Amino acid sequence: MANVTFKGNPVTLLGNEVKVGDKAPNFSVLANDLSPVTLENTKGQVRLISAVPSLDTGVCDAETRRFNEEANSLGDVKILTVSVDLPFAQKRWCGANGIENVQTLSDHRDLSFGEAYGVAIQELRLLTRAVFVVDSTDTVTYVEYVSEATNHPNYEAALEAARNAK
Repeated sequence: MANVTFKGNPVTLLGNEVKVGDKAPNFSVLANDLSPVTLENTKGQVRLISAVPSLDTGVCDAETRRFNEEANSLGDVKILTVSVDLPFAQKRWCGANGIENVQTLSDHRDLSFGEAYGVAIQELRLLTRAVFVVDSTDTVTYVEYVSEATNHPNYEAALEAARNAK
């Protein structure tokens, strides 16, 4: 399992660590309108999946804005941001911040994504910060578990991996 800290304190991640070359695990989360979303909903597309603790924090806000801004340069890549924020809060946040190129998804119900991707923080019931790129054949081509959950991911590496995925 990835070693992660949250504000300097070690945390326990639930689930299995995902590695490059793995088949992307399926999951079930909620869209902002409460409809279920699974990995299958984006089958055949390249996906950049960003796991964040909460959109209402500075780093998560900046990360989601950055991926929103970069979306047009990625072509057909689908960008998903997953947190345990309620769908209503995600919708409000997106509307208030003009986020139109990233789909925010809520894992609040049962931590399906968090456990499938090994990003659920047991002690906090939040997701740790991580970025995954999944190609059109559902193969994981890029993984970053950010070692300190309050730090930014490596944007350039994630974006490059998304551009290179087929």
